Amino acid sequence: MVYNVIGVTSGTSLAGLDVVFVALTEVRGKWTYEIKAAERLAYTPEWEEKLGGAANLPARDYLLLNSEYGHFIGHTINQFISQHQLDHQVHFITAHGHTVFHVPAQKMTAQLGDGAAISAVTGLPVINELRAMDIALGGKGAPILPIAEQLLFPDYSYRINLGENATIAAEKDGQLIAADICPCNYVLDALAETLGRAYDDEGKLAAGGVTDQSLLTALNGLAFYNESYPRTLTSKFGTGTVMPLIQQHQLSTQGKLNTYTHHITAQIEKSVKAIRPQKESEEGATTNNLLLTGGGTANSYLIKTIEETLQPLNIAITVQKEAFRNALLIALLGTLRWRQESNAFASVTGAEKDSVGGALWAV
Repeated sequence: MVYNVIGVTSGTSLAGLDVVFVALTEVRGKWTYEIKAAERLAYTPEWEEKLGGAANLPARDYLLLNSEYGHFIGHTINQFISQHQLDHQVHFITAHGHTVFHVPAQKMTAQLGDGAAISAVTGLPVINELRAMDIALGGKGAPILPIAEQLLFPDYSYRINLGENATIAAEKDGQLIAADICPCNYVLDALAETLGRAYDDEGKLAAGGVTDQSLLTALNGLAFYNESYPRTLTSKFGTGTVMPLIQQHQLSTQGKLNTYTHHITAQIEKSVKAIRPQKESEEGATTNNLLLTGGGTANSYLIKTIEETLQPLNIAITVQKEAFRNALLIALLGTLRWRQESNAFASVTGAEKDSVGGALWAV
C-alpha cells in the first residue's frame, strides 16, 4: 500500500516550517519511503515574534493565535502543493504544529496549529495532536519519533538523533525503548549565537576550544542524567538549568562549545551502555551498528568525538544526513494513525498502554 503524505513540523528553534511530500510504502509489514519534494520555509520576523511569545499570551489571545497559525500552515501547504505541482496527489497531511506547552506530569501538552483550519484551507484530511492521547494515558508524549524510526530503519541496534535534544532508541528485552539523552543543538546553537552566529559551522569553534573539566563534571552531574527510562526533556531544562550552569563558568565561548560537545558525547556513551545487553560488553562480542541522524550530523567535530568515544564499545556508526527527517517521520506517524495502528508505545513514553494518537480533521 502506498500513502502520499505531506508532513509538516516546526522546531522550537523557530527556523521555519519543514514541509515534505513523501510516498510511504508498506509491504507485508515493511516500510520504505521516497521524498518527492521538500522545503524549509523560513518564518518572517513577525511569525518568529508571535510563536516565540505564545507561552505568555492570555488564553483568548493564545486560542486566536492557534487559529491564525493553522490558517497560515494551510496556506503555506497550498503554496507548496502549487509550486511542486502536487494537485490531486496528496492523500492527507500530518501536521505536528509548534510546541508551546509540554507538561506531562499534569497530563497536558499543547502545539499551536489548528487542524480544522489547516483542513479547511487545503481541502485535505489533516492529522494533528499526535502527542495528546499518550499524555492523557499518563505518558510523557515524547520522544515521539522512535516508532517511525524503527519502522523505516529497522536494521540498526541503536538509533540516535542529534536534534535540539539528543535522543536514543533501541530494542531491549524484546521491547522498543527510547529516551531523551541531553540537550544538543539547542545549547550549541545558543552558545554560537553569543558570537553572532546562527550555529557553529562544522563544529570549528568547538574544535578550537579547550575542555574545562570543572564545567564538564558539573554538567555530567546534573540529576536528570540519573533518571531511569523512559525519560524526556523540556526546553526549560536547557534554558533554566543547562545554560545558567554554563554561564557560571568564566570560559571563552569556544571553551564552552568544546566542553558541551564532550558532555553530549559522555551522555551518549552512558545511554548506550545503559541499554546495551551485558553480552555485547563481553570481549569478542559481535559488532553492533548505530545510526546517527539529525541536524547535529553537520557538526563534524561532534561526530568525530562521538566516534572516538564509542570506538571501544565495538559499535559501527553510520551517519545519515537527511535534512527533512523529522517531517518524514511525522508523516509516517500520521500514516499509522490513518491505518488505526499504534503510534505511541508505553515502553517508550511510560503511558498506561500503547495508543493510536492523533486527531483527524476532514472537510
